[in-house]
Parts: sequence; C-alpha cells; structure tokens
Amino acid sequence: MIPEGGYYYNYKKTDDICDDVCGQVTRAARAISRLRCALRELDFKILILLFMVLPTVIYTIYLHGQKITYFLRPLWESPRKPFNEIPHYYHENVSMETLCKLHGWRIRETPRRVFDAVLFSNELDMLTIRWNELNPYVSEFVLLESNSTFTGIKKPLLFAENRERFKFVESRLTYGTIGGRFVKGENPFVEESYQRVALDQLIRIAGISDDDLLIMSDVDEIPSGHTIDLLRWCDDIPEKLHLQLRNYLYSFEFFLDNKCWRASVHRYRVGKTRYAHYRQTDDILTDSGWHCSFCFRYISEFVFKMNAYSHVDRVRFAYYLDPSRIQDVICRGADLFDMLPEEYTFTGIIAKLGPIPHSYSAVHLPGYLLQNIDKYKYLLPGNCKREPG
Repeated sequence: MIPEGGYYYNYKKTDDICDDVCGQVTRAARAISRLRCALRELDFKILILLFMVLPTVIYTIYLHGQKITYFLRPLWESPRKPFNEIPHYYHENVSMETLCKLHGWRIRETPRRVFDAVLFSNELDMLTIRWNELNPYVSEFVLLESNSTFTGIKKPLLFAENRERFKFVESRLTYGTIGGRFVKGENPFVEESYQRVALDQLIRIAGISDDDLLIMSDVDEIPSGHTIDLLRWCDDIPEKLHLQLRNYLYSFEFFLDNKCWRASVHRYRVGKTRYAHYRQTDDILTDSGWHCSFCFRYISEFVFKMNAYSHVDRVRFAYYLDPSRIQDVICRGADLFDMLPEEYTFTGIIAKLGPIPHSYSAVHLPGYLLQNIDKYKYLLPGNCKREPG
C-alpha cells in the first residue's frame, strides 16, 4: 500500500551512511558508502588479518621466497639419474700396470697426450694451484680469457697482466682472448655458451688430435695429478668420463660433500668432441680431485664473482655484497646468497641445513698448496679471515 503523498517509506532501521539516495549523490560517494557498510559488517579479527598479518606474510615471501621454492623443490623435481660410479684405486707405491689392472684396463706402451682447457675470469691463485698439480702430466695448457664477464661487465685481462707468474708452462701454453658482446639484459648463460664455443676453437688451434685426452672443467675444479696420470697411461678407459670431486666452499676448511660431477675427461674425436660443462655420460670416476668454490684471497674477489658469474640472479639484495657480511659468512661456513641446499629430496635438504661444519683435516690436498703454506694459508683450516683487496 502506497501512503498518502505518493512516497514509500521503509521503516526498517538503517544507518544513513548506507542509504542509497536515489541518484542524489555521486557514484564515487555511493561506492565509499557501500565500502564503509561492508567494513562495519567485518569482524575486528579479520581486519587485523587484512591490514597487519597479510602484509607481513607478503613481505616474508619477498625476503625468503627463494628458500621456500628450494625447500619445496622435491615436490616437482626429481633427483638426477644416478651415475655409474667407477671405484678409484691409487697408492703412490703401487705400479701403474697394477693400477690399470685394478680398474679393469690395460696399460699402454706410451701415455696419451693431455690437453687441459679452461675459461679464465679472475681465479689467479686457483689457476696456479691447478697448473702446478697437473704440470707433470699435461702436454698443452689451453686458456681463453674475455674482457667481459658472463653478465656483461667489462673486466681487465687479468691473466695477460699476470702472465709472468705462469712462466713454468709458457712453452706449452695456448692462450687466446675474446671480446665480450656486452648485450644488456641477456641471460648470462648465453655469454657463457658463446665463450665455451670459442674455447672449443682454441683447443683445435692448440693441435689436439684423435685419442688425446681433453680435460673439460672450470679453473676451480681441479683433477688430482695421479688421476690424470692414470687415465693417460691406461687403455680401454671410457671415451667420456666425469670426475667426482670433493666439494669445498671458501677454503679447504669447509668440506661440503662428494657430489661435484661437472669436470670430465674425454678421449678426443676430431669433428665429434665439443667442449661443454654439462652431463655428457653416466660414467664417473670417484674421488678424483677437488672443487674449491669461491676460494678467494680478497673480499673484493668475492664481490666481483657474485656480480660476474651466471647465477647473478642470486644477488637479490644489495647488502649481500657488503664486505663485513661476506667476511662473517665465510667464517661461519654459511651461504653467500642465503640459500637453502640445492638438493632434490627433503632428507637431503634437512641434512644440510645450517652452516657447513668446520674440517681440520689437511690430508690429500693439492701438493703445491701444502708446499707453499705461507703463500696460501687462507685456504687452509683455521684461516677464514680475508684481506680487503
């Protein structure tokens, strides 16, 4: 029933801020009015959730999102296919003929030639230790240097500037340089691949031929001398063979695991063998050397590599590059990028949580390192303090 005067009145009790005044207010005012009405209906605890807890959760994900994804990796990524691990036999008092026989191989009449090929960035100390370790067994050292990091940062030719330091291999050195492409915003792995292709060409210039041995590994992935000696003297070795290296971080004080596998040795095939740094076979020779990652003398070298190598995306915050923080991380055996372990099972991740335990063993390390302790003391247990540089 319509009341007198033609107007309909709603006698239900309402709040006037929620009334719709039949077009007498603007659309924006009506929207604000409805929002205020909705908020009045919300429970106070929900408001706290919306305006305090939710932003905190978002900020936490922003800070630790990488940790969360690494921890959940086992949910969507399976472990790599296991390697066929070849037992490694060695003792300095056992003859090479016996060592070859223990591995199921035959001894050769003469050893193969060995080519050691590396891309060089700034690892002068590691290169010195590597080449001294391999010096008695390598026929030709091949080194390629670029004026660009993988991330497109211009860099000096450090090897060229310090070439006198490596005079002991000068007669067996094939050295080459390559100009960087300096493409802004490009994936660093593209530049890395470009440089590895150039290194492949330099190896051919060095004079490699069929059945020579070619070592493919980064400067800080150092095969033990006796491993290379074994492979050059034995027949019937696999055409491609990965080397299992002991994984160290910052120095030989922080032993991580035995899972480093990227280094490899190849019986060269002209027109077929290509230099690469990924998995190329299922065969791996156990306990074949050392990988000492971020093993630098100067804090400035840590900062340089963090900005220069292919995983630069791990530098998510500027304070990661703070020298005092880096020094603290080194001495604690923690992670420079505040990351969780790169494992593919929850058991593996949990087992490696926290800093790497200190090791006080200096047994079975590169001989040149132990012969020059005063020069390389920072790489040995109990010497985590670094020079600023």
